[in-house]
Amino acid sequence: MSETSAEDVMATAAVAAAGWRRAGIAGAAIGVIAAGAAAGVAVERLTVGRGMRKKARLALDASGPYGSLRGLPGRAVADDGTELYYEVDEIEPDSGTSRAATRAGAQAGSGPRRRRLFGSKDPAPLTVVFSHGYCLGQDSWHFQRAALRGLVRTVHWDQRSHGRSERGRAQAEGVPVGIDQLGRDLKAVIDAAAPEGPLVLVGHSMGGMTMMALADRYPELIRDRVAAVAFVGTSSGKLGEVNFGLPVAGVNAVRRVLPGVLKALGSQAELVERGRRATADLFAGLIKRYSFGSRDVDPAVARFAERLIESTPIDVVAEFYPAFTEHDKSGALPAFRDLPVLILAGDKDLVTPSSHSEAIADELPDAELVIVPDAGHLVMLEHPETVTDRLADLLVRIGAVPAQGR
Repeated sequence: MSETSAEDVMATAAVAAAGWRRAGIAGAAIGVIAAGAAAGVAVERLTVGRGMRKKARLALDASGPYGSLRGLPGRAVADDGTELYYEVDEIEPDSGTSRAATRAGAQAGSGPRRRRLFGSKDPAPLTVVFSHGYCLGQDSWHFQRAALRGLVRTVHWDQRSHGRSERGRAQAEGVPVGIDQLGRDLKAVIDAAAPEGPLVLVGHSMGGMTMMALADRYPELIRDRVAAVAFVGTSSGKLGEVNFGLPVAGVNAVRRVLPGVLKALGSQAELVERGRRATADLFAGLIKRYSFGSRDVDPAVARFAERLIESTPIDVVAEFYPAFTEHDKSGALPAFRDLPVLILAGDKDLVTPSSHSEAIADELPDAELVIVPDAGHLVMLEHPETVTDRLADLLVRIGAVPAQGR
């Protein structure tokens, strides 16, 4: 079995860039990113052959438990007819979490508004709704779902064109997708999966933006039903200024050509998907660089992240990307000011830097801000204990789970 060197990896990046140039796209900017990924995987490639790495990936896919949790399935229908897939994990009867405890905790911490919310004789249980990020799926919350299972009612859903949800019907007809559409999608999921009772909204990256869009469009829902919120590695705007850890020249080149590159690649989806499979090592390096901040990530977790991202078709990647540069929901944040809020981010996040979480905290001065050391964008996978503990603290604070349940 032949071994490969850093030069081989760089050559792979050059071949990929040449292919993009032949398609009429300025591939040099992508080459900057590809070169960074190449450097990141060079050492591994020097010591482990390609065949061995492929076998390792297959072994991790077969043995890893991540993404295996399933709940009661359901489908919501968005305003354009798109079917959105969700799953519900109900409370176990012997979990120790009762509706009375939820009612008492919410009344103690939330004043008259919550007393109206829990005023019925047999109120609906509190539901925690998890919204995932770009190029991911509901399974990205694997660790948090496992920890909360049976203790509190949870809803996990796949955003349109992601996971098990249907491809956006409006997008199939040429309508650009925007964060506002995702906010309306979340409302459809809530109406279908949790039409009554208090809510806790949890969102990572694009999922947090989705929550902001929900608040912007439906402030009365936040006022009347939401008991707490958690923003994980997200942003309220100015994503067009993020440098992705690249030098100034590189990031400027990427910004100029990336939308066109993605659009062109999206129009040749089948060809590009074959290319992604053929350059799996290169993309693994990219994913690791932009997903994690620490060097000692569990290989099974890193592979799980790869699988999640690989499962997002390139045309969907291209379709969603422009929405982020247009995203600005700082004006929606005041809707959350009277609520318990958790804002959490990794200190080495290159996609939605921690400064964006700090900007959200500036608008929500009573929120709890947690910057996790040695953590990247997928902080809930990289440091699941920290994220789960902080989320559990939030739920205990509002009486959603008993303190002993932690």
